Amino acid sequence: MSRPKPDPLSADAFRGFYADILHFLRKRTDNASDAADMTQDVFTQWLGYRDRAKVEQPRAFLFQMARNLLRDHWRKQKVRHTAHAVPTDQDTEPLADEQNDPMAAALRVQRLDQLKEVLAELSPRRREALMLHRFEGLSQSQIAERMGISTSMVEKHIAFALLHCKRRLQHAPGTEQPE
Repeated sequence: MSRPKPDPLSADAFRGFYADILHFLRKRTDNASDAADMTQDVFTQWLGYRDRAKVEQPRAFLFQMARNLLRDHWRKQKVRHTAHAVPTDQDTEPLADEQNDPMAAALRVQRLDQLKEVLAELSPRRREALMLHRFEGLSQSQIAERMGISTSMVEKHIAFALLHCKRRLQHAPGTEQPE
């Protein structure tokens, strides 16, 4: 008498997949909470996938989703690292245009005033997350701990805040529009 084959879509199978994916992501990220968030995202995407029943190898499919999320995570980390690079003396010197052109200096001051207004439009939590990240240089996990929220929520606050700033500053008077 042969034993029945285990169902690859059973709850027990998914518990095992969860542990395997979490382990896989922990080994490849610098932060255990990021790995846990990405693992949760894998299963959230799986539940939202319409053709789940057609997937012949759910474990392989879930791992491919995890690799895709990991790749996105690494891209974000690279962008964050570039954005927080230590400025050189050349970066902190006044722009040559501003030294010779008071109009350029006035436009820069106007742009900073616009940025202050746009930041004031953000909800307090989004503004706090953005300020801690961009101006105080805290990591998302540090911000999450300080604000008492998940790292995923911090990412969302920062992303929405940046998107809001980008949209508002693109359409602000006195800003140049790409042609």
